[in-house]
Amino acid sequence: MGKLTSMLGLLLTHPLEFRTLVHFYLYHETKRDITAQQEHPTSGWDRASMRRCWEFLDLTSRSFAAVIKELDGDLARTICMYYLILRGLDTIEDDMTIPDEKKQPILRQFHNLTVTPGWNFTENGPDEKDRHLLLEYHTIVEEVNRLPPQYKTVILDICQKMENGMADYAHKAATNGTVYLETIADYDLYCHYVAGLVGEGLTRIWSASGKEASFLCDQLELANSMGLLLQKTNIIRDFREDVEERRFFWPREIWAKYGFDEMKDMYEKGDVEHATWIQSGMVLDALRHVCDSLDYLRLLKNQSVFVFCAVPVSMAMATLALCFMNPEMFQRNIKIRKAEAAHLIMRSTNTREVALIFREYARKIHHKAKPHDPNFLKISVMCCKIEQWCEQNFPSFVILGEKGPIYDSADKRTAIFRAEEKRAAERLAADPRNAPLPQDLFPWELATYVVGAMLLMLGLTALIVWVMLKFIPQA
Repeated sequence: MGKLTSMLGLLLTHPLEFRTLVHFYLYHETKRDITAQQEHPTSGWDRASMRRCWEFLDLTSRSFAAVIKELDGDLARTICMYYLILRGLDTIEDDMTIPDEKKQPILRQFHNLTVTPGWNFTENGPDEKDRHLLLEYHTIVEEVNRLPPQYKTVILDICQKMENGMADYAHKAATNGTVYLETIADYDLYCHYVAGLVGEGLTRIWSASGKEASFLCDQLELANSMGLLLQKTNIIRDFREDVEERRFFWPREIWAKYGFDEMKDMYEKGDVEHATWIQSGMVLDALRHVCDSLDYLRLLKNQSVFVFCAVPVSMAMATLALCFMNPEMFQRNIKIRKAEAAHLIMRSTNTREVALIFREYARKIHHKAKPHDPNFLKISVMCCKIEQWCEQNFPSFVILGEKGPIYDSADKRTAIFRAEEKRAAERLAADPRNAPLPQDLFPWELATYVVGAMLLMLGLTALIVWVMLKFIPQA
């Protein structure tokens, strides 16, 4: 009843969004049903332990659960386990009720505990939202040990790298009472540990599955950039929540120069102008990962893998545009509207469409930018780089039609393309190797060539026989 009431309210207040949601519910079909009988060998739904893992996935992240379940073959089960392992690790690292002397050995040995039969963790605080995952972690251990070796090795390697980075930051928070990141380089390193490594692991799993090219696992810089884009977007959006829980991820290098002593001063002092300048600096820093993310998407060939990667980054770009120069972000946690998210899911099906989405939101960011903002010029340059990437890879004067590409006659580049096309045709016609064969070549001249070739062969055969009879003595 509540959902029906909200939809009716949406019809009255935002009719276009209502139409988008109706279109999504009617026409967006789930690509895969992991509960179906034919999917059991790869999804593991026939096992009680794996069914429980799928339930954990739904409980911890509904947004990621939907795209994970649509991955092809055993990738869905593998990424489900990968996500739950890292979620368990993150839950221990985030829990401030666990003493540091207790937390450190658990974090640094988490990759070993993950494959230790029967292990679970019962000492999370009562308010930790994902504590149920660790209470039944032995279920996850059971399924991890069933993964193929090529996946299990990657997951445990990434887990080991991530746990050490998290342990370092947790120890710093415990000894100093809080964590302040001083420089953008520190910020990048933190995001690498908590998100860039996730991208690295995913990339190695894509290659190990054979569903993506083997060279993809070498593109770790691009994978890291995509992870950083997602993580930095979340850090920007969750500013108020993080500050209230004493998690300070915005680097001091960006905000301290505007006269703030603490991050909470950005909303307590009422200095909205300087706060939005800091906000634009954070968005600017996130935007430098956009072109790398688009380059990464261009390398993907499996549709389910592409959608898994494309949907989150499209939503990240929309979130950056929402947060940019938006003072409300300092007062509450803001999110893109449900209809906009549904629209992005339906559109994020190929690299060209995702590039157009990025360009649209880059233009919105540039439109909201203010000339008196110290970051105005850099924001403009970054938005232009996104435009440049789109034009270089998907020129706007080329329009895809049902019968092939159509060229926009109003665009000057079409005239240049036509002229180049004409010159190429003229060069091809002037090449004597491309001259057409005379019409009277067949059948008389061709017959002459064939008869001549046959006579030559007969003559050579007779010569060989004569030589053999003449010079080889009889037995």
